Amino acid sequence: MKLGILCVAVGLFLPCAAKAQEFVTSPRLPDSPSAHKFWTLENRVNFSIYSGELAADAITTQMGLSQGMRETNPLARPLVTRGAAGQAVASGLGLGAGVGLTYLLHRTQHHKAERIVTRLMIAGEGAVVAHNIAVLR
Repeated sequence: MKLGILCVAVGLFLPCAAKAQEFVTSPRLPDSPSAHKFWTLENRVNFSIYSGELAADAITTQMGLSQGMRETNPLARPLVTRGAAGQAVASGLGLGAGVGLTYLLHRTQHHKAERIVTRLMIAGEGAVVAHNIAVLR
């Protein structure tokens, strides 16, 4: 008896619940916020500055190594001690990691973090170049 009442109740109320789950579709979706492109003028300028700083870091690092100094970055050390070719690979990996991280933040809609990270990379690399120049004097 109880099972029969339960089956009747489920049979009557389940279609009503399923009907309530249907969504009303509008003929036109609302406008989404405008998504800006990744390679804006700001990003092109920022990555040009970053590339210049990487080049200055590569030059000052090789000058320091030729004067008997040692690379302090343990990840870059195996590459930069191989000469200009290794230094180019290390700089390329640094640029690729920087652009890749920024693009990942851009694709995941973290635009403020994208700008902050880019500026921190520029500031950090500038500090490294300034340190290299100070040590070489």
